[in-house]
Amino acid sequence: MNAYEANFDGLVGPTHNYAGLSYGNVASSNNRSLTSNPKLAALQGLEKMKTMRNLGLVQGVLPPHERPAVNELRALGFSGSDADILTKAAKQAPKLLASCCSAATMWTANAATVSPSLDTADGKVHLTPANLSNKFHRAMEHKTTRQVLQAVFNSERYFTHHEALPGIPQFGDEGAANYTRFCTDYHRPGVAFFVYGDNGFSSNERRPRPQRYPARQTREASEAIARQHQLACDRIVFAQQHPNVIDQGVFHNDVIAVGNKNLLFCHEHAFLHQRQVYEQLREAHTDSALSIVEVSDDQVSVSDAVSSYLFNSQLVTVNGKNTLIVPSECDANEKVARYLRWLTESHHTIDAVRSFDLRQSMKNGGGPACLRLRVVLTDAELAAVNPGSIMSDSLYQRLVQWVNDHYRDRLTEKDLADPQLLMESRNALDELTAIMQLGSVYDFQR
Repeated sequence: MNAYEANFDGLVGPTHNYAGLSYGNVASSNNRSLTSNPKLAALQGLEKMKTMRNLGLVQGVLPPHERPAVNELRALGFSGSDADILTKAAKQAPKLLASCCSAATMWTANAATVSPSLDTADGKVHLTPANLSNKFHRAMEHKTTRQVLQAVFNSERYFTHHEALPGIPQFGDEGAANYTRFCTDYHRPGVAFFVYGDNGFSSNERRPRPQRYPARQTREASEAIARQHQLACDRIVFAQQHPNVIDQGVFHNDVIAVGNKNLLFCHEHAFLHQRQVYEQLREAHTDSALSIVEVSDDQVSVSDAVSSYLFNSQLVTVNGKNTLIVPSECDANEKVARYLRWLTESHHTIDAVRSFDLRQSMKNGGGPACLRLRVVLTDAELAAVNPGSIMSDSLYQRLVQWVNDHYRDRLTEKDLADPQLLMESRNALDELTAIMQLGSVYDFQR
């Protein structure tokens, strides 16, 4: 049996903007109110998808959600026509309007947690959309996300779709950004590695926890997903992210660590009780030895890791070799660039590094790893995926043309109240549903 790790990247939406909505995400806060370029952002993402597909990897596409989310504004008391609602929200609650215009669904690492059929008791792929309850602009996503995932993974024979966990702080769930699967090979059972920021029900104030920024993922959420997905207890490891790095802007585990197959690449301060975490992973990963590449603070500081997004990279296998897909910010950071040269020349664990220009996404705090949801699929499961969501030369060309036809190359916060932007977005998504064979995933929002 063959199995593949498919990467489903999120298409950047037409309302891509810099509203600085994500407290705890340094880049999001630092670049607030800058003028964005949605067209360039979408084309940069598509170029990465095309390149990954050309490397021989299975590459999928997930569509953006409809924004502005007029249905959310209407539910919060604004009335009248869609244009009236946007005008009233801009005057009375501009921050709320900005939240309802966020294009954060592009970061599909937060879309869901996905467990392969090779790891689940019933032999099906399990998908749970993240509730993203820590931020209002993201907490509204899970309903559409579930609709999208059901349209893409649309066979009851192979896929089980769960509802999001309760949207309360104790079950805060940020999806696959805090989940890594280790395995000898994709067609073998794996180890599920869940990383959390804090315990949701703990009342012990002396317990190690971040003091400056919120811990978005709770242990309780990770445990609930492991139960839902019917994972074997002896092949699960739960680890707490180090509170000190959360307070330095490491809001998800994928900003400080990344793994693939039997390799973990992380900073020395990624986890609380790090040596113990390593031992637990090695004990659970019984099929083969787990390799760990640990980057010391002397080599790359947490600050440099956050500014360059060194660890928010994709670690993929290309022709049997480990390749690290990094943002171009790693080239611009002298210390990080020097480390990566040493890594490929001397370490012999990561064989190659490729960088991508994703500056439009990076300014909002999302690098290569944020833009993709990893889904391990067997041949039969891959054949059951909606073919309109699998990247090909023809789909790439159609999507590039679609972006050029519908997206603006300049967007400011003031533009979010423009009713024409809503119409442009709706027209674009209506055409996209036909291109990607998505059916009526957006109907309930209108």
